[in-house]
Amino acid sequence: MTNVSKERFEVLKGKKIIFPVITEFSGDQTTPINIFYNLDGKYKFLLESAYIQDKGGRYSFIGENPVTTIKSNQNIINISKDGEKEKTLEGKILDFISEYIKVDYENLEVDIPFVGGALGYIGYDIVRQFETISSKNKKEINVPEAYLLLYKTVICYDHFKRTISIIYNVYPEDTNSYEEIIQKINDIYTKISKIPEIRDAGESKKEKDIKSNFNKEDFCLIVDKAKEYINKGEVLQVVVSQRFATETDSDPFDVYRRLRTINPSPYLFYIDYEDFQIVGASPESLVSVKESKVTANPIAGTRRRGRTLEEDLALREELLNDPKERLEHDMLVELEKEDLSKICEEGSIEVERYMALENYSHVMHLVATVSGKLRNEFDSFDALRACFPAGTVSGAPRVKAMEIIEELENVQREVYSGAVGYFSLNGNMDVCIAIRSIIFKDKKAYFQAGAGIVRDSKPENEYKETLNKAKVLTEVI
Repeated sequence: MTNVSKERFEVLKGKKIIFPVITEFSGDQTTPINIFYNLDGKYKFLLESAYIQDKGGRYSFIGENPVTTIKSNQNIINISKDGEKEKTLEGKILDFISEYIKVDYENLEVDIPFVGGALGYIGYDIVRQFETISSKNKKEINVPEAYLLLYKTVICYDHFKRTISIIYNVYPEDTNSYEEIIQKINDIYTKISKIPEIRDAGESKKEKDIKSNFNKEDFCLIVDKAKEYINKGEVLQVVVSQRFATETDSDPFDVYRRLRTINPSPYLFYIDYEDFQIVGASPESLVSVKESKVTANPIAGTRRRGRTLEEDLALREELLNDPKERLEHDMLVELEKEDLSKICEEGSIEVERYMALENYSHVMHLVATVSGKLRNEFDSFDALRACFPAGTVSGAPRVKAMEIIEELENVQREVYSGAVGYFSLNGNMDVCIAIRSIIFKDKKAYFQAGAGIVRDSKPENEYKETLNKAKVLTEVI
């Protein structure tokens, strides 16, 4: 079933706008993993979402061969467009991409949230493009500060309907006829509907030499230093982190498959940037925009999972009644409300969920949902700017917390605690916080975990919290 007839196609082509041609196929004989394995192009990606307590779960998105790649480093933007020489210009990446994909788009009443557009990551350090934060630390992984891929064609797997929708976006300069576009879509379906040879994802290595950029003593020392700032009244909370690294010859996609099995999460992602790959299972939305509704899901409050049901329930009660965790949760919910007030209509902001407990494989979290209605003069990129980086990975007040992070940590965060997700041609956006994620580059795996420091924090407990958060990643590599 195709959403556009030939007659309507010709009318839309005459309007010089961008619109989607979508054909829906049965998907009950395949899976997103199978579809991904059948793709053989460049810059392949897979976005999935496990159903976690009323969140996520419906759609997976798969794609390859973007028409444009966009990298940003220190206000220098490199653009590589299909068949054209790479261009270099100066500018801020969010300003640039906002204008670049701000198009006259006819959505044709399509309910799919991501119909094509930009996908990738915005790293934590991009914040220096709109806040004055010093930069004393150096890169270790050495990937672009932001790296976005623009896809004209996207595959959507609907887990509720068990269908596959292949979305082909028609641009004004597209010379393909209606019949040629339908044939392209059918060719894609033929390719992805084969049953691929899939090896078992295997097991992670038993023996791993995982190194951190902080030993326990040094990490506890930076927790104490953060508390000094808090006790002096300069900041309410600071999130400090440690980075782990290990040599590995594991296939990054096998690691992704193990991670999605062990730790199903609302945001599961695999992006192959050719010379490095990003794998993640993030529990936390940074911000999403759909039809002018802005939503954020701050997480504040963490405990490890219990070894028995009794211990798990005891830890749950301990978390729910811990004054330190409740204070941190309240603080970050207020910060989220403050962020959304910058871009939402007055009186529209509400806390839909408060201190809701969510269980994951190795940790449990306290989660809130804060939403509002986007004001007409703002778009999804304004929403991202207002919330970036998340208070749950920086602190409060945000700018002062980031200044302290730069002082106490010893490498640039790069991708960690930035944003991963999509900016759809139809105006929707959904980006998660880049936590519980791994970067594979040059036969090494890098991952990072942080802890929110407040007045009552105990250094050893905060150190253990970072280990608990990182544990699932150490298990899948």
